[in-house]
Amino acid sequence: MPPVLRGESPTLEAPSGGGLPDADLFNFAALLPSGERLRLAELRDYLQAEIRPASVGLWNREEFPTALLPGLAAHGLAELELSGFSRLFRGLAYAEVARADVSVSALVGIHNELILGLIDALGSEEQKARWLPELRSFRALGAFALTEPGHGSDIAGGLATTATRDGGQWVLTGAKRWIGSGTVADVAIVWARDTADGQVKGFLVETDRPGWTASRIENKIGLRIMQNADIELDEVRIPAANALPGASGFAAANEMLRNSRAWVGWQCAGAQLAIFDVARDYAVNRTQFGRPLAKFQLVQEPLARILGNATAALGLMAQIARLQEYGGFDMAHAALAKATTTAQARESASLGRALLGGNGIVTDYEMAKIFNDVEALYTYEGTYEINALIVGRAATGHSAFV
Repeated sequence: MPPVLRGESPTLEAPSGGGLPDADLFNFAALLPSGERLRLAELRDYLQAEIRPASVGLWNREEFPTALLPGLAAHGLAELELSGFSRLFRGLAYAEVARADVSVSALVGIHNELILGLIDALGSEEQKARWLPELRSFRALGAFALTEPGHGSDIAGGLATTATRDGGQWVLTGAKRWIGSGTVADVAIVWARDTADGQVKGFLVETDRPGWTASRIENKIGLRIMQNADIELDEVRIPAANALPGASGFAAANEMLRNSRAWVGWQCAGAQLAIFDVARDYAVNRTQFGRPLAKFQLVQEPLARILGNATAALGLMAQIARLQEYGGFDMAHAALAKATTTAQARESASLGRALLGGNGIVTDYEMAKIFNDVEALYTYEGTYEINALIVGRAATGHSAFV
């Protein structure tokens, strides 16, 4: 049986010096060894001081956070998946990024889970030597190009982008949609169906190659800092060496998607910590009818529900980290985590938005931004419904997909 995650005993006491307790009321960070715990505290301080204040303006303008990349890299967030830190630390770090801003957490998470980690796991030695040093410092950015305009949830069987071998080259033709960082990436991992054997395979495509066109998807209501793109591949030619040797079938993509669905669970936990932070601060400092909002029962009750949802999400994700660390983690675990935490986050965001009243619909008070970002989490990396059906298949032995 896998060993239990160990650390100092969690405490429910307020931080030394008085004041209100942290939103992580059960102190899951206490499960980390002391070095990782200190590292997490330093990371939280940086994110709250630098990323959170900058994010509102960037979100309003739908602007990519280019100026923030050096700071994120300096704090190790460009190479988190290759850092050697425990799964629990990496998960809590992802949660802290989402606590500061969900869009930035999407950038950091996709970069680590689906670009850096995939090239390290499935790339050739030459591919790793070419891209990993640049990616580990955010000097280069990547994109994960799987979803298509006509194929989202059914992408495994319906993927239409093709790859045709032509001598020493591959020729890629097709279209992709919702590709994060697609307009700013230096390289994309493109999934295409080999016309020779019908297998879905992965290819590294430099985005300055002829035939590659990326256009930004505008007017999103959530994750507005993340630059999602529509991609057109018009007979894009790449060297044969650009094929990922470890990605010779869709099973390789599926394994990476399993891990990224777990990462979304950490995003949801972090988003709920942010919802609680904003809502409690507002309740404590806003006065109505001659007393702080925090003294009203109808305010304390939703705060308790938000805190309960956040704590439940953290507990679920801590167990996911244990399974990832010691074995036994499968797609049903990932799907249940993703479906459950996104539903919790959606409820928490609704409660938080209502608690702020009219101020809850303007981004000046942050809650409206989080509210809209959570809507995106509910749908991406597999919709709630699709993940629920994956869990249902595991629970009953019967598939609802066919």
